[in-house]
Amino acid sequence: MGKRALLFPGQGSQSVGMAKDLYDNSVEAKEMIQMADSVLGINLSQIMFYGPEEELKQTAFTQPAIFLHSVVAASLLRTLDFDGAAGHSLGEYSALTICGAMQFQDAIKLVRARGAAMQMAGTKNNGTMAAIMGIDNDKLIKICEEASGAGIVQCANFNSPGQIVISGSKGGVLKAMELAKSSGAKLVKELVVSGAFHSPLMQPAEELLIAALNEANIYDSRKPVYANVTAKAVSEKAEIKNLLLKQLLAPVKWDETIRNMVADGFTEFVEVGPGKVLQGLCKRIEPKVICSGIEKFTDLEKYL
Repeated sequence: MGKRALLFPGQGSQSVGMAKDLYDNSVEAKEMIQMADSVLGINLSQIMFYGPEEELKQTAFTQPAIFLHSVVAASLLRTLDFDGAAGHSLGEYSALTICGAMQFQDAIKLVRARGAAMQMAGTKNNGTMAAIMGIDNDKLIKICEEASGAGIVQCANFNSPGQIVISGSKGGVLKAMELAKSSGAKLVKELVVSGAFHSPLMQPAEELLIAALNEANIYDSRKPVYANVTAKAVSEKAEIKNLLLKQLLAPVKWDETIRNMVADGFTEFVEVGPGKVLQGLCKRIEPKVICSGIEKFTDLEKYL
């Protein structure tokens, strides 16, 4: 029998109405969501349920909203055994929480602090990101190096074969986009984002994240969590803390993460939380694996 992994989505998977059906149909979900509002001192649930969308898209709200939806859904999985987990960027915090490396209240405060710090850094260091499709990793890394004369730019998300996101200053990213087009990229698209995530332009957020990490209680993980920075399993608390800090500026090695998990015997991947982004990436990375998703209450009913 192969192993089963839980996967947790990152920023971009949010939508107005998220987790509302969980709240309406589960007492436990309702209590967790109300607790999050109380712990954070903000009416996060109302922003999640009713918007407005522009407010939900603010990084300071987006990150705790996605985390909350994901962790609430995963907490309701009564009968679904799993052997490990991974999360895309922000989703790594969800994975660590479900695997026991952080307690819910600590984790949501930490995610809120991370989101606010990243939003601040995006305002202070104006940058952008772009999706590039149809160029391999090594070639795009070289393109970013060549474009760096025009400004900071680096690969930020290695999502799946030939699907990479770059991040940095406006000048650096636009130059890399131009070079990618001339090098035969199938798609080059600037993204609508509030900051140059997973790039050196997030540096102003580092000090605030260090302070938040130092306040949070982090424990050894009960199950392996595959880290974005290394694409390898981690379970020791000191290493978890170190990698969460590094993750802020470093690329997300999602493609390599899924390949490593498959090499370690994982054959089934269940995305827990809003959207279906990770299911699509998984099938592109390893077409033979089994992928499914748990987002709404109806998806959960068989596990309750």
